[in-house]
Parts: sequence; C-alpha cells; structure tokens
Amino acid sequence: MSSQGFVYRVSLLLNVCIGVVFIALAVSNIHAAKTNLAAPTMATHRMIPVQHRPIPRLAYGVSRMRLRDMGRDVRVFGEISAKVVKQLRDKTGVGMMQCKKALSESDGNLEKAEEYLRAKGIAGAAKKASRVAAEGAIVSYIHAGSRLGVLMEVNCETDFVSRGEQFKELAESLAMQVAANPGVEYVNVDDADPEYVRKETEVIKQMEDLKTKPENIRDQITAGRVAKLVKEKALLEQPYIIDPTKNVNQALVEAISKIGENIKIRRFTRFNLGEGIEKKQGDLAKEVEEQTMAMKKEAEAKKEDDSKAENAEAEAKQDKPKVAVSAKFVKQLRDKTGAGMMDCKKALAETDNDIQAAEDYLRKKGIAGAAKKAGRTAAEGLVVEYIHPGSRMGVLLELNCETDFVARGEKFQELANNLAMQVAANPDVQYVSLSDANPEDREKEFEIEMNREDLATKPENIRAQIVKGRVEKIFKERALLEQDYIMDNSKTVEQAVKEAIATIGENIVIRRFQKFKLGEGIAKREDNFAEEVAAQMGS
Repeated sequence: MSSQGFVYRVSLLLNVCIGVVFIALAVSNIHAAKTNLAAPTMATHRMIPVQHRPIPRLAYGVSRMRLRDMGRDVRVFGEISAKVVKQLRDKTGVGMMQCKKALSESDGNLEKAEEYLRAKGIAGAAKKASRVAAEGAIVSYIHAGSRLGVLMEVNCETDFVSRGEQFKELAESLAMQVAANPGVEYVNVDDADPEYVRKETEVIKQMEDLKTKPENIRDQITAGRVAKLVKEKALLEQPYIIDPTKNVNQALVEAISKIGENIKIRRFTRFNLGEGIEKKQGDLAKEVEEQTMAMKKEAEAKKEDDSKAENAEAEAKQDKPKVAVSAKFVKQLRDKTGAGMMDCKKALAETDNDIQAAEDYLRKKGIAGAAKKAGRTAAEGLVVEYIHPGSRMGVLLELNCETDFVARGEKFQELANNLAMQVAANPDVQYVSLSDANPEDREKEFEIEMNREDLATKPENIRAQIVKGRVEKIFKERALLEQDYIMDNSKTVEQAVKEAIATIGENIVIRRFQKFKLGEGIAKREDNFAEEVAAQMGS
C-alpha cells in the first residue's frame, strides 16, 4: 500500500469519528433542553450551567444566539439586556443594579418593574421620614405679569444635596405647583384648621340630600365629604403638574428614593395682586363732571393765589435781590431728586442755591403732594421676590399703585425690588406700619418694661413716659416704614415711598410682605461623630 493511500484512509476515518462525536453531543443537548423545559422552576434554572440554559425568546426579547449573531453589541445581565436596564434607568432615575433586580422580579416587564421600584421607593422613603431635615432652600415663583407670586421652603438633610440640580429642580417645580393650584392652603391634610373641619362637618350634616340616606351611613358619608374638601386644600394631594399620573406626595417620595435623603415641604405663602382690595366702581360721567368742577375751583383759587403772590413778590423784590440760579445746580438737584427742571429751579431760588436746603424744600412739597394722593385706591401694582444668595432667606412683597401703566414702569419696578431687599436687610421687621402692630403685644411689652429693675431708680412721675418711649422704640424697629432706606440712609422707607409718589404721580402702598429664613424653628440634631462611627462599626 502506498503512503498516499494510507494517509487518505486515516483522514477519512478521523472525519467519520468527529462526525459521530458531534451527533452524540447534539442529541445530548436536545435531551437536556427537553428536560429543563418540562420543569422550568427557578431552582432548576439556577442549577443548570449558563452554557446549557435554554433562553426563552419571548420573555426577554432575544436569545444568546441572536445576540451573538447581532455582533454582540448588547451586553447581557443574566437574561436581561443592558438596553432594557437603560430604558428603565432613564425612566425612573434609579441605580443600575436596582433596575436589574426590578426587571428580574417582574419578568422583564418595564411597567411592572417601574411599579416595583415605586413601591420600593415608598418603603425607603418611609424609613427616611424620621430624619431631621433642617437644610434645603428658599425658592420663589413669580408668574408672568408679576400679579401672582409664591415663596416656599423645602428642606433636606444636608447642604450638599440642597446645592444639587435634582433638589433645585424639585423645589422650583413645587413652588410652581402652588401657583397652579389656587385652592391650596396648606401642605398636608394634617395641617387643616380643626375649626374649619368642624364647621364643614356641621354644614354637611344639615344638607337636605343627606337626610334621604340611611341613618347608619350618614356619618360615613359626612366624613367622606369632609375628607374630600380637606384634600382639595392640601398641596401633597394635588396631581403633580410635571406628571399628572402621580400626586405631589408620590413625586416627593420618588425624589427621596433617588436622592437618598429625607425631603419635606415645610411651608409656603402665595400672594395674588390686589386680592381683598375693593376697587372703586364709579359712574364715569359723574366722575368727569366732579373733576371738571374741581378743576374750575382749583383754577380760581390758583388765580387768586397768583395775584397775592405777585403782590408779595413785588414787595419782596424791593427788599431782596433776585437770586441767579445756575444750570449746573439745577442739573445736580434734578439728578438727585428726579423732580422737574422748573421745580428744581424754583427750589434753588427759594433756598439761595443751597442744594441740601432745596432738596428738603422739594421733599416737603412731595410729602404734601403724597398726602393728597393717599386717599386714592391702589389695587394694581406688582408682586416681587428677593432670594438672598445661597437661597437661605427669601422675601415676597406686594406693592400697590393705582394703574397697571405705572406698575409696568421702570421707576415703580425698581422701587418694588428695593423694598423687597429692604425687608431682607432688616431682620427684626415684622409688619409694614406701626399701626399694624398688635395692641396685645404693646400691652405685654409695656408690662415687661415697667418691671425692669433700672426703672426703680427713676422718679415715679416720669416712669410711664420712659416706658412709653422704650415701647415705641421697640415697635419702630419692627415697622418697615420706620427703617432707614438702604438706598439712601438719610431718609426712612416712608419718606422714600412718599418721594416716589410725588415723582410718579400716583398713590403707592406697601400692602404686605412675607419673609422665610431657612430652618428657623427646626431643632437640629447634634450627633457625636466618634459615637456614630463606633455604632456603625458595631463596637
């Protein structure tokens, strides 16, 4: 036998042997697959080596062979593709391993996995609810047109989280939520006024339709109706404006799950421009007639005053030389006061070119003009805010004027923003005017001052006067109008407003303001760092 024939026969025999081996392996794999499919329990599935596991095509979309054929461009976590995990992560914001676990527990169904994570989030949030949340941010929302404004405090556990984009975005959307729900009055149903609940319960019990219901279920119906009314006023119960499929409370719980800290909406306030102010409804024809008559009388009075003034000037000219007013002084006074050119010239002439005296002269004139305008109704204006850098203090303020035309003006807007900043700059300010002070608080302060030891050394006949002066000083420190104006310390806020009235020509009123300081009144927990570390180490 030739050497070539021998090699040929050996090669043929080897090929036959290899073919037999492959056939035997194929039969073995088919048998194993049938056995596993017949009893697909979780325990059996885990015991079979990965390379022999049958991958159901419908459960997770594609098999391993299919993934191999696609060029292995998708990673596999068990039987769940990274693509599906990414979809769930993008949708929920939860960590990768939590998404993978949720998909495993819900057989790869995205909707079920999302519900699973939401349920887990609620459980996690419940554990964090007892933690002290004293950090956070003061945020605001001013609606277009500045006729509606919201100031809110949202708390978290650390300032690190409060500086994060997720927390800031949540806080801002919650402030907008308050603006979008005009009926909302408090954060939680537990914050409802017990007196309001009692009154509503009494009203519902007297309703006619309730008397037609069986007596044994009337209390349940009443409780249900009252609960519905209370929920309508609770912020946490409202549909979330960013995602109406959940309420605000659910959105908050999901944020706690993502961020990993306790988060609380502590308080909020909302200002609607002019709410509660009775706008004057007059007869236009009658009003025009009255104004015409008033103008006639004013013209006659002015004519008489002018004749008297001419006589007086004629007499004065004989004794007093005419004052030459410099254009430079007129410009300086005009830049300083904002008054008209002729008014500035007249003021300088009356005060012998003394700019300070001329300013006082114009101020007195302005105050006189403002007093005439004080009786006019001011129901227009602006709602403005001031958030101090760091978002740890915020102010919401309503400033009223007579017309929306003036409210849109630059001078009025500048005044409103300055006044909001003024409130932030005066930590003791609690109300607008001295007349807004609570009389009971005055009586208490009077009693406290009367019992001070240093008063005993004073003569008895002047003690009451001393106490009265001290109490007046205390309450002046709390009144916004009595403070030194931050833009010009030579005048008070009240004087600045009156000058603005004289310049703008309309009545201007600071109606109200609200100031929030982050975490005020919250008892912060003081932990011993060494003890905390030891507790975590289990020692």
